[in-house]
Amino acid sequence: MEDAKRKTHTDVFVKRKWTYTITLGGVLILFLLAAHMTNYSLVGGLLAIPQALIWMAQNLIPSADSWTRLPTILNRLFETALVSVTVTVCAAICAFLFSLLGTRTMNVNVVVNKLVRMVAAIFRSIPEVVWAILLLFSVGQNILTGFFALYFTTFGMLTRAFIETIDEVSAAGVEALQATGAKPLQVVFQGIVPSSISIIISWVLYMIETNIRAATLIGILTGTGIGALFNLYYSRLDYGSAGLVVLMTAILVVAIETISNLIRKVIL
Repeated sequence: MEDAKRKTHTDVFVKRKWTYTITLGGVLILFLLAAHMTNYSLVGGLLAIPQALIWMAQNLIPSADSWTRLPTILNRLFETALVSVTVTVCAAICAFLFSLLGTRTMNVNVVVNKLVRMVAAIFRSIPEVVWAILLLFSVGQNILTGFFALYFTTFGMLTRAFIETIDEVSAAGVEALQATGAKPLQVVFQGIVPSSISIIISWVLYMIETNIRAATLIGILTGTGIGALFNLYYSRLDYGSAGLVVLMTAILVVAIETISNLIRKVIL
């Protein structure tokens, strides 16, 4: 019996070893093919890192003149953060309502469940930058383009997250309420919300952090927020001011992440 168990464990170990080896070999082959097709040199890339760090130290450190632009930078940064929070809250509300149709816990309809999950997958799989490029042709270069570009991806991400959260933590409570004849709204507010609210808030906080980072890149495309200001300074070779923008953005992201972690500790 013990010999059979040892043999089984050995077979499993050998199988996993070959799987990892083949996977690693496949990744290595893909890397070599991509490097050959793009004329990329790994050694040259590694050697360029010290030069890049030296250039950043010489050019991106804010000068005295750059610090005079701090009020403008903070104003744009506040605008970017405010848009990110607004987008996330709006998307979270819509995603929660939409996710109720896609959960197996509510058991609305099999076709509706699959349709909701498919829509969420489509919105989630398209990056914010692609949404921004598509919207530029129809909405134009303004803050509304950035809003919807972030909204669509956030909506898809949160819908999928909320569906899985509700199915995991609310099934038992919902079944008990449905057995007593509770109406759908009663099931939502007395079964789903109390059991999943902490995880939902955690996801919303995470998406706020993510959207603040993404909004900087989106702003370069849409000509709004802190991204547009960074693009302006960088385009006119004002590297000190561009470095100050990067510094303030990093401080904001770290501050938001710290606050989010504190809130998570309280609610989880």
